[in-house]
Amino acid sequence: MEANAKNVRLGRAEANGILKEVSEVYAARGKKAVHVSLDGGKSAQEEALRLIIGPSGNLRAPALRAGKTLIAGYHEETYQKLFG
Repeated sequence: MEANAKNVRLGRAEANGILKEVSEVYAARGKKAVHVSLDGGKSAQEEALRLIIGPSGNLRAPALRAGKTLIAGYHEETYQKLFG
């Protein structure tokens, strides 16, 4: 799915659905990125959801899903690491 974040808002329920389809999440937090492996069960999924939902209650932009990996927010080093 491709969506323009200005026109389409993905809320908590939609973000939770996306998390069920991925195995790892990278979320930009300031000048660093946080990596969460979703193999850790419900607590890992709750942590990932907390990281990818912005102050508006929607999925943070930009958000990119590549296979089983979700990247929320922009962190250049993470993009370089994953996409070289």
